[in-house]
Amino acid sequence: MVESTQVRTHADIRGIIGMVHVGALPGTPRGHLSPKELVAHAVREARTLRDAGFDAVLIENMHDRPYLGGGIGAEIVACMSAVCAAVRAAVDCPIGVQILGGGSREAVAVAHATGLDFVRAENFVFAHVADEGLMTEAAAGPLLRFRKSIGADRVKVFADIKKKHAAHAITADIDIAACARAAEFFLADGVIVTGTETGAAVDEAELNAVRAASTLPVLTGSGATPQSVARLLSNADAVIVGSYVKEGGRWEHDVCPKRAAEFVNAARGARRVEAPGMEAVRAMFSGRPSST
Repeated sequence: MVESTQVRTHADIRGIIGMVHVGALPGTPRGHLSPKELVAHAVREARTLRDAGFDAVLIENMHDRPYLGGGIGAEIVACMSAVCAAVRAAVDCPIGVQILGGGSREAVAVAHATGLDFVRAENFVFAHVADEGLMTEAAAGPLLRFRKSIGADRVKVFADIKKKHAAHAITADIDIAACARAAEFFLADGVIVTGTETGAAVDEAELNAVRAASTLPVLTGSGATPQSVARLLSNADAVIVGSYVKEGGRWEHDVCPKRAAEFVNAARGARRVEAPGMEAVRAMFSGRPSST
């Protein structure tokens, strides 16, 4: 098993995270691949991103649409565990996992069991209406207690705020800066700012507001391109990218080595001046214990 002991650095790049979209899992409407085939595909995608120079990868079951709003089955957890263990053994960079929809507890368990470094949590603070339905409860309290109970404090929790693919009328009187402060108060390890949907650019005014409101690491979670990545990294500690680095710029396609390398080259040197919170991101990448 390859241990995640330090960040892969290429020139001055910091915090470039590439998406590994696992094929549709067994039991989901478009599932047709065997677990062995799913694992092999995810490993190829992760290696392509690593070879292009990405600092980290994030594994997600995005092909499992339409997503469940909870009640994620054992078959999903089992297959994601197999995928994550194989990717962990195959690439020497930090790795995270997200399990859709609303599967933050399952993601923490998978990350802990397979030696991953972080999870992405989509409903950490405040309720919202997602495309899979009403997410009525904030996950922070139960999630962090679960993390503690299984001895998984080293697994970082990066929390989406005012997330994509969701309506936020319930919290219309709370701006994104207040959401960031709430996530920090509730002990998130970082916050993620997104556009309105997959592939949609982040509102840079919102990014700036979050940067000013919180001392946490700030990540962007959608719409990054070679044209925007340097600008985003002037205020964000890390950028998560999926759509741009895929064939044809479409998230559902395989990673394109040429587009992935183009993205990394555009980011090269963008991190010469570090924003507050970068040390916390480095701590996450290096696998040091969580401060929470």
